[in-house]
Amino acid sequence: MAIRVFGATWCPMTTSTLRHLDQLGVKYQFIDIDEDSKAAEWVRSQNDGKERKPTLDIDGVILSEPSNAEVDRTLRQQHGAHR
Repeated sequence: MAIRVFGATWCPMTTSTLRHLDQLGVKYQFIDIDEDSKAAEWVRSQNDGKERKPTLDIDGVILSEPSNAEVDRTLRQQHGAHR
């Protein structure tokens, strides 16, 4: 399963999502959109021009500013799809 988290280190919602994924023991790639202009552009393209943090790409499923429950549900759905 490929998980990419697009956000910013100063953003409380981003750090909360990263902490949640760490607690679950899930591997992910973090992309700081303050440091990567192409990533920031991609985030805006997924969110009607808005830079919503975090934006997650979980095997092609895009979540913008998701709750932990939304992340968990998507992880379960995607994990089941890979069995």
